[in-house]
Amino acid sequence: MNLYLLGVTGSIGQQTLDILRKQQNKFNLISVSAYKNIELLKSILEEFSPKYATVHLKEDKETLEKRYPSIEFGYGQQGLIKAATYGEKTGLLINAVVGSAGLKPTIEAIKKKRNIALANKETLVIGGEIIMPLVKKHQVSLIPIDSEHSAIMQCLNGEDKSQLKQIIITASGGSFRDLSRKDLKDVTLKDALNHPNWSMGSKITIDSATMMNKGFEVIEAHHLFNVPYKKIKTILHKESIVHSLVEFKDTSIIAHLGNPDMRVPINYALFYPNRTAFNSDSLSLEKVSSLHFEALDETRYPLLSLAKEVGQAGGLLPTVLNASNEAAVQLFLNETISFLQIEDIVIQCINKFKTTNHVTLENIIALDEEVKQFVYDLYT
Repeated sequence: MNLYLLGVTGSIGQQTLDILRKQQNKFNLISVSAYKNIELLKSILEEFSPKYATVHLKEDKETLEKRYPSIEFGYGQQGLIKAATYGEKTGLLINAVVGSAGLKPTIEAIKKKRNIALANKETLVIGGEIIMPLVKKHQVSLIPIDSEHSAIMQCLNGEDKSQLKQIIITASGGSFRDLSRKDLKDVTLKDALNHPNWSMGSKITIDSATMMNKGFEVIEAHHLFNVPYKKIKTILHKESIVHSLVEFKDTSIIAHLGNPDMRVPINYALFYPNRTAFNSDSLSLEKVSSLHFEALDETRYPLLSLAKEVGQAGGLLPTVLNASNEAAVQLFLNETISFLQIEDIVIQCINKFKTTNHVTLENIIALDEEVKQFVYDLYT
């Protein structure tokens, strides 16, 4: 199978390559994208020899094409789109870029009838109203890589969706799950990046700490599974062993369990609809011994509650939510603002920006840029 991997130097990209190394006869890595980690990209190019690679900056593109004359290079947003649509053959696009930049490449790949394995949350958060009709129109598969949505998809396999009562999305609670809101005033970036269960990229790790990540997942689940928001519940589960659950009208609950290893949902997406052996430790129920679940306190995590409200409102408001969060998290990663200021910025933007319900790609892109510029202007 031909693979087109956006975000090859990131956490999901690197874990995808771990799988490809063990399945070299099954996949051809045709195109890749990276952001600014050029040294890591060089080693990937030398190991996998893709036909096309794209980076963020033009000067990096020019340096690379001198060193690797047999590979075609691009840069910027157009480079991402070309990586997603490169070549004439169909295959699987793995979208693991971070942020709203992942939306347009996904759209163009779907139009080319390329199946999508999606780790880029923003594609559905801001563009779900566009993406899902396109998936249906072009008859492609959209397979989620998120552990929660992969779990839900597997729990629903073979079931009559009309019998669905609710989807239950589990949350680890993130880096600060045992701290009170008072304790959050003095937390550091290093503290925030220390997730207790998962090895993830920096942006998603911060989103996990604010619980915005879980709010995004609620919006994603709404679009992916065509389920109303009132049937999507979130629950705290610190062990991250149960990745999600589905309850049916007869009160039966089907749960998906496994060790917290993102390579498992990646492997599932790569080989979907088949299951293929994955060389890793099986879950030992004896060692786990017990599992714990708690209600999520949405006063403790105001961005989770806000994300649900924004998702229900729909239209372009999710674009405001995502753009303000993306900008605020970047400011926190740059150590320009404090952790709690992320919430303040997102709430301020939701209250400030009046949006219409007319969702188009052009409107999403324009509003995304406007909101981010507003946030950056406040602090730079």
